[in-house]
Amino acid sequence: MEHFESLYPANTRENEIAKILGFVKEGNSCQIVSLPGGGRSNLLGLLTYNRNVRLKHLGENQKWFHFVLSNFTEVRKRSLFDTTKFLFLNLVDSIRERGKQEEYQKLQNIFKESLSFNDELVLFQGLKQAIDLLAIEKELAVVFLFDRFEDYIPTVTPEFFTNLRVLRDRAKYRFSVVFSTHKPLEDIIGAEILSDFYQFVAGHIVYLPLFDKDGLDFRISYVEKVSGKKLGKEIIDSILSITAGHPNLTRLAVEMMLETTDVILTRSVAKGKNLRDPSSRQVGTQGDMFDFLLEQKSMKAALYDIWKTLTPAEQKLLTNVILNEVKNLDPSVVSIPQDDKQNNYLQNVGLFKNNKFTIPLFEQFIKKEISQTIPQAKQKIAFDLNTHDITKGELVLSDTLTPSEFKLLRYLVQNPNKIIEREEIINIVWANTKSTAGVTDQALDQLIFRVRKKIEDDPNNPEHLQTVKGRGFRFLP
Repeated sequence: MEHFESLYPANTRENEIAKILGFVKEGNSCQIVSLPGGGRSNLLGLLTYNRNVRLKHLGENQKWFHFVLSNFTEVRKRSLFDTTKFLFLNLVDSIRERGKQEEYQKLQNIFKESLSFNDELVLFQGLKQAIDLLAIEKELAVVFLFDRFEDYIPTVTPEFFTNLRVLRDRAKYRFSVVFSTHKPLEDIIGAEILSDFYQFVAGHIVYLPLFDKDGLDFRISYVEKVSGKKLGKEIIDSILSITAGHPNLTRLAVEMMLETTDVILTRSVAKGKNLRDPSSRQVGTQGDMFDFLLEQKSMKAALYDIWKTLTPAEQKLLTNVILNEVKNLDPSVVSIPQDDKQNNYLQNVGLFKNNKFTIPLFEQFIKKEISQTIPQAKQKIAFDLNTHDITKGELVLSDTLTPSEFKLLRYLVQNPNKIIEREEIINIVWANTKSTAGVTDQALDQLIFRVRKKIEDDPNNPEHLQTVKGRGFRFLP
């Protein structure tokens, strides 16, 4: 079966792939970080299925590298046993797809025998055997590609990373993991959960630029070929000017413009309209391209996917920029410090730079859909007994929380306005450990700070999770 990613030109995501393989060649692991729809899954698919891409970067040595693609959406909120089984299956299937029949048969036998005991430890022993066979006996560098790893955050435990460390210790420089997430692991998980694998991945971050010309040119031409229609250069340039080349937004916009029968719209947009200038966005009675795209449900869903991955602090930063713009405030007065934590992340993923939005369509989305509906009052944080979700307004906070963070926040939400001592929190969060005696104040403080980053508009001046000096903490919904 021919995979779609195998059709892309060899130069696609050239710089980013070079950085990733630089870490892999050293026996290290790394992270690729981008906004939702920013091309992470596509990049991992290139490494897995595009031989020309591998040849360009690895030459004939590509035969000694084996890439195993695993989509963690499939094991969202699943146990460590299920996750180990999932990774083992992905490994076996990847060897089959590569056509290595002898190795496939051996791995298949190891997998079936290990699984028959229905025991987590035995299954992991089998996975270690499989890595031994490929990395030590066959001298292959096994590279696991963990796509959409953020979906596994509500389940991930230190034991998961301990297992990765065990596999790496056996295979040495022939074992690597590429984590695909929308934020750095250090921010969404924390160093203590990562601790056993931290040295191999810490700081090894590859941010994906929004615009990749080779990949985008191919994708647009492919969509045109499939539809049997073509868009003029002016229309494509207009689309790129308002999406900034963001892969998913651009693809959706191209498909929508190809599907529309609104000839007036497409012709008018092509007539030299400056789509970045709101004053020049009048296109007959049909509205402009912004309005047309923002009316489409799939486009709004894609834009909202970006919005909901931002922390409350990041959302507040962006909405304040919009609100200050509406008030015609002097940008120099409302400018945001360049070393601001939220600003740094937004710049790294290409969403915000020099106090300006880089994706005009996303800016218009916030103006139209978000900023007008933001309540003046503080949004309450609540726990839903039916879904077991923790929410803040429409934002589902629990989707971003690790198990420890979830335990802490759920307990706080269920005990509002009460002063809770540090020892009480430790007993709740670390109840399943053999002893809470080894839990340090530093570990608790780090946990508190991580939760604040995920729930507070300003983590340094918390409104919800407050410290009561000398006594503990108090939670205000």
